[in-house]
Amino acid sequence: MSTTKTDLKRTTIVVIIVTLIVSLISISVDVNSVNIFGYSAIIVCAISTIGIQLLAWIPASILKTEKFYDMTGGFTYIAIVFLSLWTGSQYEAPSVRELIVSILVVIWAIRLSSFLYLRIHRVGKDGRFDELKKTPTRFLVPWIVQGLWVFLTMNVVIVINTQSNSAPPLGIWDFVALIIWVLGFSIEVIADSQKTKFNMIAENKGKWIQDGLWSMSRHPNYFGEILVWTGIAFFGISCFSGLEMISWISPIFVYLLLTKISGIPILDRRALEKWGKNPDYLSYRDKTPQLIPKLSLFKR
Repeated sequence: MSTTKTDLKRTTIVVIIVTLIVSLISISVDVNSVNIFGYSAIIVCAISTIGIQLLAWIPASILKTEKFYDMTGGFTYIAIVFLSLWTGSQYEAPSVRELIVSILVVIWAIRLSSFLYLRIHRVGKDGRFDELKKTPTRFLVPWIVQGLWVFLTMNVVIVINTQSNSAPPLGIWDFVALIIWVLGFSIEVIADSQKTKFNMIAENKGKWIQDGLWSMSRHPNYFGEILVWTGIAFFGISCFSGLEMISWISPIFVYLLLTKISGIPILDRRALEKWGKNPDYLSYRDKTPQLIPKLSLFKR
């Protein structure tokens, strides 16, 4: 009973914190948003984002499976892209900027969610959920957090797509944004591909990858991910004003989450548990940057 009460208390705290963050961000950036059904389009997108996670959590908790967790995340990104485009189109037809930024997010979401889905089905499970999926209350936490992840990262896109004022023409900042996004997406895709191929070789079982991009950074895929959302954020430079600039929390949130909370800290801890006594791994760890790749183009 004490464990159940503890789980309920922790989950309640997470739900309250997520609700407050989503509410505050939604209200803050809701400056020029169109209204739909009598409500701000940003509020509608926020509620829909969390709602999709709750609907998916119900069967997932019953079956005690995380196998469609990542697919749900990808579906949510795509659903919110189209929802925000549709609500914004009630005022005027989508601008070229809106279409570009929406297409980029859809491409990223399809690629990443399908990659993670195939990986978890190949491996059989995701170790992050071993303890969480034991009870529905505890299992609710990752789904709620995923809703927060989607909403905060998508915030720039939601604000761009739902603005009631006419969009300014494309400019230099949009060109810079596209370059950053393409660079980040390329790094993420290449890094994931290199690691997948490495892990599929039987001789590499129990080893760590230190070739290709992984020789320049211990987490190049996360570096690419941060660049992707930085590029998306740059699309807002030409059309944001006032409190709408709070939407730029997107790449900051991604950076903090991946480097301080759920990404690198967890993977580094697991790596040290596996290879912490291996001098070769410790050497690789010492000479290879954690995140930003170290280019050695000019070394002999």
